[in-house]
Amino acid sequence: MVNTELFDLTGKVALLTGASKGMGKAMAQALAAHGARVMISSRKLDQCQETADAINASCGEERAFAFACNAGYKEQLQSLVDATHAKLGPIDILVGNAGVNPFYGSMLDIPDEAYDKIMSTNVKSNRWLVQMVAPDMVAKGNGSIMITSSVGAFGPSLTLGAYSISKVAVIGLVRNLAAELGPSGVRVNAICPGLVRTDFAQALWDNPSAKKRAEEQIPLRRLGEAEDFKGMAVFLASGASAYVTGQALTVCGGSHMRA
Repeated sequence: MVNTELFDLTGKVALLTGASKGMGKAMAQALAAHGARVMISSRKLDQCQETADAINASCGEERAFAFACNAGYKEQLQSLVDATHAKLGPIDILVGNAGVNPFYGSMLDIPDEAYDKIMSTNVKSNRWLVQMVAPDMVAKGNGSIMITSSVGAFGPSLTLGAYSISKVAVIGLVRNLAAELGPSGVRVNAICPGLVRTDFAQALWDNPSAKKRAEEQIPLRRLGEAEDFKGMAVFLASGASAYVTGQALTVCGGSHMRA
């Protein structure tokens, strides 16, 4: 057996949004399994608690905690951060995974309310979170922030334009934060999923044509699964990625290879 501390998160505190199911849940499971204590948040407390209970049962001790929070509201995010501080202490790892997409169609037809909601929840809320959490990391001289973007950031879309624009903005936010926080030892990266079989993206993958495209066009010949994000979360949270910051890391089965 190889004895390594590269992926050891013992003693670390992680805060995750959008973590009661799907990719966020998988990332929370992985962080806890590697020793971190995790605060799980989403809009529904019962789902957060169910996920926390399952993680604690798997770990054999209390490493996961639940808190209800709608990431689109600054005061709720502050309450989440305050609750994490009170329960677990200063935050070492931040995973901004909450996101929305209430509109499917042309940018020429999107209502202002839908556009504002997409940009606020997907971009502005993560800026708020970093402003609230970064001081913990700066004080320690170490920390890791990861924000979920999308391969949709790499090109236009005729039906998901506003969502794609928000994910381009996430990458821009990550790069700027990485430059600002790097001198303090804090790393900031974006995770860019391809088409993943989660409830959030069900309308995109739950049809025969999507399955056929995946089997024929994605190099790994399958759609992504939530479990595929466990390793990436642990890598970015741990010392294994000590020299990685400002990056947009794709988890897409090879569908979006970039120079």
